[in-house]
Amino acid sequence: MPYDHRNTARRTLALALAATGCCAVLAGCGASPASPPTGKSGQSPQSPETGHVGATQSLPPVASASPPPARPLAGRTVVIDPGHNPGNFRHSTEINQKVNIGTNRKECDTTGTSTNAGYTEASFTLDVSHRLRDLLTARGATVVLTHDAERPWGPCIDERARIGNEARADAVVSVHADGSAVGHRGFHVILPASVRGGSADTAKIVGPSRELGERIADRFARATGTAPANYLGGGTGLDVRDDLGGLNLSTVPKVFVECGNMRDPKDATLLTSATWRQKAAQGIADGIATYLKG
Repeated sequence: MPYDHRNTARRTLALALAATGCCAVLAGCGASPASPPTGKSGQSPQSPETGHVGATQSLPPVASASPPPARPLAGRTVVIDPGHNPGNFRHSTEINQKVNIGTNRKECDTTGTSTNAGYTEASFTLDVSHRLRDLLTARGATVVLTHDAERPWGPCIDERARIGNEARADAVVSVHADGSAVGHRGFHVILPASVRGGSADTAKIVGPSRELGERIADRFARATGTAPANYLGGGTGLDVRDDLGGLNLSTVPKVFVECGNMRDPKDATLLTSATWRQKAAQGIADGIATYLKG
């Protein structure tokens, strides 16, 4: 169809007048067309999106930045030592070989204890250690495990200490469960005694280790709802020993946590509960975090 310039001009004028509310002009009423509103430069304001006269620009909402997750233990190193190894019972010759613990010689490791139903301490400690690792990693800590059942047996107690020392750990926690008599219930934390002899010298770690142990004992009780051991420690949940190579050979703050007594049926019920093991890991993690933040 041929392009009609006249019709186009008339349609353009009609649309412009309608936009300014001056329909009376088109009806012949004699009213003067109103001037369109002007912007700063005297031109009609336009929307950058539509280009229509008088359109209002719609700006996208400003997205608020989410705060970064709290990582209070960033820059800290924690070594977790899962007590024993599930494969130790198949390697009695190796784990019975004696190693130097500074003041004397002692077996490389043991198989650990178990509940009457056969749930082993090694299985328990590895499970709690994994839970503990995840909790500490979420808080920003660098976590090192002395083993993850990836080796057939061990490591020996002197190697376990060496792993913590070489990592220059801010804290080392060895996770265990006790094998005491029926009726003996509750948890306890083992602290290093002041030992000096041979390659053992705990003078620098006795104080910090006690503080670490006290923090863990407090938070463990809160998280699990269990009481300190009723058979040692005088109700404090703390026990000091000088015969453990893992403590004697440590040059960084270190404690053992005996989470309960596997040989007592009531404690065994707790230790075999995944829900309770998560609480145990939470208590240890909270204690470590409290210690490291001072």
